[in-house]
Amino acid sequence: MNIGDRVRLLHGNEEGVITKISNGGRIEIEIEDGFRIPAMKNEVVIISAAERQYFGDGIKVEETKSFDPKSSKETSAEGVYLAYIPINDKDHSIYLVNQSSRAYLTMVSEVFGDNSRTIVAGELVARGNKKIGEKSIADFEEWPTLLCQFFPIHTKIEKTQPSFERRIKFKASAFFKSKRKVPILDKNGYLFKLTENIKEIDIKELNEELKSISQTAVDTKFPKPDKNIDLHIEKLTKDYPFMSNAEMLKLQMDTFERNLNYAIAYGMDQITFIHGIGNGVLRKEIHKHLSQLKNIKYFQDEQKSPFGYGATLVRIS
Repeated sequence: MNIGDRVRLLHGNEEGVITKISNGGRIEIEIEDGFRIPAMKNEVVIISAAERQYFGDGIKVEETKSFDPKSSKETSAEGVYLAYIPINDKDHSIYLVNQSSRAYLTMVSEVFGDNSRTIVAGELVARGNKKIGEKSIADFEEWPTLLCQFFPIHTKIEKTQPSFERRIKFKASAFFKSKRKVPILDKNGYLFKLTENIKEIDIKELNEELKSISQTAVDTKFPKPDKNIDLHIEKLTKDYPFMSNAEMLKLQMDTFERNLNYAIAYGMDQITFIHGIGNGVLRKEIHKHLSQLKNIKYFQDEQKSPFGYGATLVRIS
């Protein structure tokens, strides 16, 4: 077994990707909802091997298609990509791949909380690539967040294109599903498009935000939240495949606290937060926060359809 193998528990329905292998036969598996569970090697089976053994050639196994710039819309699409290309069974080279007709000044940094380290800075030429480092899959859990910033180069008088940035923190379940042919380099690897769901670097917008904050301090208006707030991570952001569990939980709790404050400010009698069942971490944090507030009459698990036990009803005093 290797990190990245997809496995199934022999005594359960859980499936996931191996993210860590320890001494003594212990492994760690990241299941579909992003949570990690421990197991022993003898308690799991590699899905592809098991299915071929029991079902023969009837199982459809996905294969990476060869790169054809005329027919492959997915890999030949315009844009900037981040690619991890295997050197051997453990180490991977990291590349920025520019599959577009525009050159960029780029800077890539590793982020450690409030600190960062620039690992590459310079020009990323049009239809070109730049190697930015190497990483070992064995250290996947310790990979830091990557901050990628791009500033378009205008070689003629034309409409100014905005600069943009992208923060990336991989989850195993998303990373190991992304294997395909890398454009420009024409090699198999793990490929991620950076020019989707991008955040533009807009100084004018930042100034407007600061202005609105100062105005809000004088004249604050609270929006009325919905009676039911869905906290499932896929409802809150499209970037959740690149977020760690801690980052997802923080976003969910920030959304919960903000909408609860709005509900209190607006004078609502009650509000329901849909957090799902999962492993109960989000529910526990919500109940812990509610138990510390004085202006809450009570809160309880909401059993009404369609939430089942995956929601919390909050009565506001």
